Amino acid sequence: MTDILEPRTKSRQALAAEAKLALERRNLVFVGLMGAGKSAIGRLAAQAMNIPFVDSDHEIERVSRMSIAELFAAYGEAEFRQLETRVIKRLLRSGPRVVSTGGGAFINESTRRHIKKAGITVWMKADIDVLWERVSKRDNRPLLKTENPKKTLADLMDVRYPIYAEADLCVTSRDVPKDVMVDEVLAAIAASPQTSGE
Repeated sequence: MTDILEPRTKSRQALAAEAKLALERRNLVFVGLMGAGKSAIGRLAAQAMNIPFVDSDHEIERVSRMSIAELFAAYGEAEFRQLETRVIKRLLRSGPRVVSTGGGAFINESTRRHIKKAGITVWMKADIDVLWERVSKRDNRPLLKTENPKKTLADLMDVRYPIYAEADLCVTSRDVPKDVMVDEVLAAIAASPQTSGE
């Protein structure tokens, strides 16, 4: 996994062109915990590269006509993960496109295998304070409906971070302008051994 942090000197247009060229026909798949910025940064990265963007959670809600919270309540996590795998597998059939995944998608071994086969993965890595500041503002996270949601989030980090570390690239999500994060993602793709043929 490549970890990119240093500031960029190239223009957004140049970074986007290099990143798109490096992706070729592959998909760019964002992984990481809830609140890491996968959808927000993914959408902007897709716009910069002029390729389609899709949020797998939104696609799951569209095909099931239920919210993620309703799916969890009605069918449980195991059934939801099976649906998630099917939807993500379908989304990855054609590329290039940018796909933002739910926090648990990459943790599922079957889904992770499909994601790795069909694209370049970017882990949006964030510390507990950044994540908590973002997710505590909304009450739509089924996994955080516990007595101590911040501890639950920390426990999820302990379990999931070693698996997210299997991603091709890592960009640290933090409280900086979104444009900075997008440029770092684009630069990471362009510079990655997975995309440069090194």
